Amino acid sequence: MPHLFSSVARRSAARVLTVSALIASTLGVSACFPLAATGIAIGAMAVIDRRTIGAQTEDQAIELKAGDALEGTVSDASGIAVTSFNRRVLLTGQVLSGADRQAAGAAIAGMPNVRGVYNELEIAGKASLQVGAADTTITTRVKTALLRDELVPGNSVKVKTERSVVYLMGLVTNAEAQRAAEVASLVPGVARVVTVFELISSDEAERLSTMPKEDGSAPARRQ
Repeated sequence: MPHLFSSVARRSAARVLTVSALIASTLGVSACFPLAATGIAIGAMAVIDRRTIGAQTEDQAIELKAGDALEGTVSDASGIAVTSFNRRVLLTGQVLSGADRQAAGAAIAGMPNVRGVYNELEIAGKASLQVGAADTTITTRVKTALLRDELVPGNSVKVKTERSVVYLMGLVTNAEAQRAAEVASLVPGVARVVTVFELISSDEAERLSTMPKEDGSAPARRQ
């Protein structure tokens, strides 16, 4: 029984810390929030994430190098947002033409380690700063709601908002996907929810959630 209590306590603590880190990052990590706690929370998020540490690192590299891949490929890449999860890339934002949309998708698909591309680019003018700020707020609200929901593996879901449309990526079961979409749709300001999940079985979800990471850490198990 003490072991069970300890496991549950660790899960609860990790959930509280990850929500706190999300809020702190949105606020720019104010002086009243301990930086050490933020670091612990970010570490907890990496451990609970169903992706391997290698996949998380490659996702970060893909997002960082996407600008170079798009440079000179499209007329104006400044309106394009690149979001990667488990080496699958979501393209959102605005481009000037259909040719640019196609070229952007091809350029990202040709990057090393990219397993697939969801091209959701719009042919339209770039969103205003006000729209961008509102989208950031919505993303924070949705992510917080997902992290607080016991039926959703919040750290295995990535959230991107574009003009009030919320995109959800992640490694989830069909039931988790439906619940995540429902939770996101109820957040104030959300106009529509688009899911681009990578669906896995319940057995695979359990395996990924309990599999030791490459750095030797053991992810916290969910109830």
